[in-house]
Amino acid sequence: LYAANWLMLQGTEDPSAAPRAKVWGFIQPEFQSTNGTELAAGPWKGQDAAFNMIGPDLDSNNTFQIRRARLGVRGTGFGLDSGVNYFLLVEAGNNGITKLGGGGAVKATDASVTFNYIPHARFRVGLFKTPGSEEGLMAIHVFNYVNFTNMANQQLLERFLAEDGSRKGADKDVTNAPVSAIGAFRDIGIQVFDTFKSGSWEHSYAGMIGNGNGIDWSDNDSNKDYYLYWASELVFGGKKARRQGWKMFAWYNGGKRTLDYAFGTAKEQEFDRNRWGFGTTYLKGKWRGAAEFTWADGMIFNGSDGGAVAGSLNNAGTARASLNMLPDDKADGWYADIGYKVLPQLELDLRYDILHRGTDTRLGQRDFETWTVGAQWFFNKKARLIANYEFRSAEAPGFSSGAAPNQIPGDMDDRFSVQILAIF
Repeated sequence: LYAANWLMLQGTEDPSAAPRAKVWGFIQPEFQSTNGTELAAGPWKGQDAAFNMIGPDLDSNNTFQIRRARLGVRGTGFGLDSGVNYFLLVEAGNNGITKLGGGGAVKATDASVTFNYIPHARFRVGLFKTPGSEEGLMAIHVFNYVNFTNMANQQLLERFLAEDGSRKGADKDVTNAPVSAIGAFRDIGIQVFDTFKSGSWEHSYAGMIGNGNGIDWSDNDSNKDYYLYWASELVFGGKKARRQGWKMFAWYNGGKRTLDYAFGTAKEQEFDRNRWGFGTTYLKGKWRGAAEFTWADGMIFNGSDGGAVAGSLNNAGTARASLNMLPDDKADGWYADIGYKVLPQLELDLRYDILHRGTDTRLGQRDFETWTVGAQWFFNKKARLIANYEFRSAEAPGFSSGAAPNQIPGDMDDRFSVQILAIF
């Protein structure tokens, strides 16, 4: 679903209709599968390829799991008056929020309060989704696919690593595992935002300052992240997440990260991390569509050594695969997405997305391309089934086709997934 005003839907309540406390949530059981093709070349040849295993555990190429299980409460009043509203949400599913960085199997993803007293300047404080890419900002329970695009998954859904990954060895402490949960498109901070209406048009803005440390309750350094967002939408009709319209948006996120940069000399250094993009969404009648272009500068997530599962010992027994970060490199990507309801309960979807990663050097660049064919069956407004088949490919354009950097991603499997969403 598209065209919704996510700033208002997630950050505010209707004071005339919202209860003091509304309990809600959703669950997403799923099955995902690949052929499980092993690595074709390199020091980990014959071992599991990380890109052909199912996350977050990466120990099976076909698995049933509860991807997300979230329970929340939201409302207005909050002991004061209708000018204040709040939003609380916790996650108990099997994903990068609960499985990475320790901290328990249940974690808070949202905990915010919004103050609605100043005309055209609402203030939201706490932990919440940052204003940015449509993939990240939109509510996940109305997302049209099971998996994110390559650009969103690798470069927007932030992994927090202690090192760049260039320190090698057979010891388990060089795997460079994430030190905290995945960023989940969220931050702790303060945001000013609001919406202005002009005829059939609706214009929204947001500015935010945050810790730049994802959903982690603590701040790992003194640097702050800055976020800017603008959207203009021609509203056709409808309400809330099912509202129809044509929206155009642009966003920016800039900050710094500290990292032990082991290239040359192991020493903690600061690096810029900037992300920005623009796009459009459309929903009217039986048709919907979207397109978005995104750029990344600094702190480029660069996968694992040899494509192996992080922590795996190479065949020579001399080194373990680690996760890697390119602190001074760049990436860019885009996607185009279209959907059509052939029946009131059945929608057919098609999405193309591409990521160019590590574009600063010819030999370091890797390109990831995916066509996703999907279908959604709507049992009712609060329950649906999503089935996707992803035609996936990757290459190292700076190398010949027979070189190991191309043999490894050349065996990237297609991926099948089916997911049920139930909202309560």
